[in-house]
Amino acid sequence: MPRSVALREVRGELPLLACLAVLVALLCAVAAAGPGLLERLAGRALASRLEQDQRAEPGFQLSARFEPLRSTGADAWANDLGEELLPVTDVIENAAPDALEGGLVHDSTRVQLPLVNTATSAGDVGLGLVYASDAPGRGAYAEGRPPDPDAEAVEIAVSTGTRDALKLRLGQELPLAPGALKDIDATAVVVGFFTADGGDPVNRHSARGNSTSGKAASGDAAGTDAASGSRLWREQPLLARPAQYPPHGASGLGWDARALVAPRTVTTLQTQADATLTVTWGMRLDLGARTAARFADDQGQRALQRLLTRYPDDARAVYCGDIVDYGGMFCEIGPHTASTLQSGTRLPDAVTEFGRQWRQGRTVISFALATLIVVGLLAAVVTALLAVRRRLDAHRLQRARGASAAGLALARAAQTAPAVLLGLVAGLAAARALPGHSPAYRNGLLVAALVWLLLPALTWHALRDRAARPPHEPTPHAAGRRLVAEAVVLLLAAAGVFALRARGTAGDAGPDPLLAAVPALLGLVTVVVLVRCYPLPVRLLARWSARRRGAVALIALSRAAKEAPARALALLVLVVTLAGAVFGGLVAGTLADGRREAAAWQVGADASFLEAARNPEVAERLTRARGVRDTVSVRQLRVDPTSGTSGARYGIASLIGVDGAKLGEAAPDSAVARSLDAAGLTGPARGEDIRVLATGAHAGDLLTITSHGRKLRLRVVGDIPDEVLRDPALGPVRSATTARERLLLADNRDLRAFDGRDFEATALLLYGPRLDVTALRSLVPRTTADASVGELRIRAEEEAEAADDGMVDVLAAAHTVCTALAVLLALLALVLELMLSAPARGRTAAYLRTLGLGDRATSALHLLQLLPMVLAAVAGGTALGLTLPALLGPALDLREFTDGPAVPDPHPDLLLTAALGVGLGVLVVVAVGVETWIGRRRGLGAVLRLGRNGD
Repeated sequence: MPRSVALREVRGELPLLACLAVLVALLCAVAAAGPGLLERLAGRALASRLEQDQRAEPGFQLSARFEPLRSTGADAWANDLGEELLPVTDVIENAAPDALEGGLVHDSTRVQLPLVNTATSAGDVGLGLVYASDAPGRGAYAEGRPPDPDAEAVEIAVSTGTRDALKLRLGQELPLAPGALKDIDATAVVVGFFTADGGDPVNRHSARGNSTSGKAASGDAAGTDAASGSRLWREQPLLARPAQYPPHGASGLGWDARALVAPRTVTTLQTQADATLTVTWGMRLDLGARTAARFADDQGQRALQRLLTRYPDDARAVYCGDIVDYGGMFCEIGPHTASTLQSGTRLPDAVTEFGRQWRQGRTVISFALATLIVVGLLAAVVTALLAVRRRLDAHRLQRARGASAAGLALARAAQTAPAVLLGLVAGLAAARALPGHSPAYRNGLLVAALVWLLLPALTWHALRDRAARPPHEPTPHAAGRRLVAEAVVLLLAAAGVFALRARGTAGDAGPDPLLAAVPALLGLVTVVVLVRCYPLPVRLLARWSARRRGAVALIALSRAAKEAPARALALLVLVVTLAGAVFGGLVAGTLADGRREAAAWQVGADASFLEAARNPEVAERLTRARGVRDTVSVRQLRVDPTSGTSGARYGIASLIGVDGAKLGEAAPDSAVARSLDAAGLTGPARGEDIRVLATGAHAGDLLTITSHGRKLRLRVVGDIPDEVLRDPALGPVRSATTARERLLLADNRDLRAFDGRDFEATALLLYGPRLDVTALRSLVPRTTADASVGELRIRAEEEAEAADDGMVDVLAAAHTVCTALAVLLALLALVLELMLSAPARGRTAAYLRTLGLGDRATSALHLLQLLPMVLAAVAGGTALGLTLPALLGPALDLREFTDGPAVPDPHPDLLLTAALGVGLGVLVVVAVGVETWIGRRRGLGAVLRLGRNGD
């Protein structure tokens, strides 16, 4: 072969070789970096989940009781509690496991004294004095200074909000009288007013120093002070703003406030009162993304749970030895006798919850990665087919001169080897450049080898002896082989879906091979159905167009129906891409709406106060808070009714009482209020029977329960509608216990026979369009060590926390990137497919142009010929994406992300689906325009050749 001819052939192959190199690089990078990418994403999600779980309080709360000093005089005064606590703090921090790589850090050390009474211009005040190592420094003070750690007087600092509410001034002296802290006699001096306006709601760094100890804080760290102080205000909201008692309360006080003090003040008042106090150390688990990635898979989660479970025992042992806690004082904090450590944490439960959710999240990400790889391989197939067609005439001539099909295939393999090798090196280098563990080189090599072998395999297939049959000679048994292939595809897809539903996802952090194969199999099934079905309406349209003037529609639709099997590859590319994008949008929309519904279910109203019956004074103060318009009481009781006629057991049930009339006024759209009103339960009670709506019973049935030795009759007046079971008003009490077999619903006025202490769960629903969250939180902190105080849930906070979930962000980011790359590859594959089928359409257009067909009619011919395939792909891809969650079944349980009353309803992303469909249509229109322009510039002789058979 002359050198000029060889160079011309090489130059002609350069675009395809470049395309092949890019595809190999991208696919190798995705395959090699996939396991590490999943691991890094899991680490980011775990770190975010731990951070979110510790916003209300540090992950570990270690506490010890300590007694006052028994010595008196100058030696007692010289003791500094802040200095005495530092060695214990170091011991507790050094007990952290080495495997956490310094991720378990000290957050705060705090001592809170019981309330003392004092009087201000605003009235009598119950004042709680707090020593906090993470208190803000001088930079956070609007006026004055922090309490002096060496001062002999009792110095206090309060927030500017407390100053304004209690009408305090700098230097004012407040007499401290016994309250909950007995036998004290002291005068406190107000020395400073700090700002408590919040700051960064999340701060990952530990604040060891504090201004009140005077040992580590400095005035040039105002930003750090504000950030560390924000956690202090969140955990001790009364430090930021005092709460007002209801008038004529049992305490006789007007205000409840908190103030910061120096550690020496704590020991002074403790000695006066001869009181035993409690010091609490907060330890925060702050794992970096790389460290968290080691604990993100199932094995790592179990290891992390073991470390977290063992840490309190290790800290207790190094603090005071292996002493069994029987309530005695066998340990020491400086000169103070102290108890052993008590601990509390919910981090192991948080890791368990993360594990359940991440298994579902890994399913979503694996689907996105699988879609990307499948589309990339299909693009490589189209590239190889285009390369085969470009050299097919020359290869057939070589075959006629004696060359073998295998030899020509090997020559093509040698020609493409440099491009594949270049793409492999580039892909592996890109995967290695990503942070984290080393890439999975084997996956990259396998993908590169597969792409490299595609072209020689297709070349051999096109040039083998059986391929030399004339184009229009029918292939023996072609229909039978097609049916067998379609049956195999259907069986494989059904087996894959069944296996995935039966065993779920794999337990490791890497991609699940079965999970990666299911999208391709389901895409193939969808294409098989489309290829069999969509030509039928197209042929009907062609017959209808035959009765009208003009041959363009008839010819275009007839060829579209005839060439449907040949468009299977393009259909597969589009179906898999659209299905992956629609599935991701469906998951994202479902999670967003489902988490909002779950937040409404957990709260029940604009806000709710749990355990209201056990805290009537706090509940009364909440009803008077600013912005609260209406309140509704909801109560739940566990009962075991029996039939009043046959004596048969009804089943363990939850008897829920609601203020039906009040709920109807506060929330007119409430299904509970409508059902109670429709059944007449909101009216006055008639008789001694308790009227109820029930599940699994009929109107008129009588049920009997026993309460404190009394038999009470329940009269069923109707069934509970399904929408009532999902009414958010019942959420706070129903989520407080495990799900019961039955549910009974009544109005609270019919439940007067029960004592308030009989109810296992109570909630006070608070309604108001503009609730003052700060005022509510000043009454009930977001978290407290005393569970008997009750829990206040605010819907705005719950929704903000749900929207700020790092795992959902990780899923959205991973799916967005994979979908974007898959769409680009699909566009490339579609363009190559159009180029592959362009000669056939060009010959058809050329024949018609010899008969006088114009440019506009030619464009219409191309558009109508491609339009059925595009519409079929959009319909099939959208349908597959919407049905994937149902097909996966247990392998994808979105309820793990929401914690709502039921599986969230699917909410597809209609905008994304419409954008993909419109984008595909625009691409086809552009391709038709380009193809028409090229056909107009090309002479008929370049397309029509003597001796070539028509299509």
